[in-house]
Amino acid sequence: QVQLVESGGGSVPFGGSLRLSCAASGSAFGFYGLGWYRQAPGSQRELVALSTDTSRFMPKYADSVRGRFTISKDNAKNTVDLHMTRLKPEDTAVYYCYGDEAVTRTDYWGQGTQVTVSS
Repeated sequence: QVQLVESGGGSVPFGGSLRLSCAASGSAFGFYGLGWYRQAPGSQRELVALSTDTSRFMPKYADSVRGRFTISKDNAKNTVDLHMTRLKPEDTAVYYCYGDEAVTRTDYWGQGTQVTVSS
């Protein structure tokens, strides 16, 4: 079965940095897209960053994180990282790894990892 395993969450001070990692496995096709979503308490889940075959040179970023976060995807390894810098309390959320499986176009989700930014 396809699994997305996240790591790297934690608590950091305002202005700090954190790197989230996601390793996808179990897919016979690989992934058309890999990225990250987040959900804060009482808020809807929102896209943070997404890298696809058609956006490999211009990943999608939420306006709120553009310039601070960087997504990196390794298609050969089926891994995707999210490098977060200049973190703000508003970035506090559960972050979910997302995979759009190639061919099947099935959506897969990681278990979520908590990121907490203190003020």
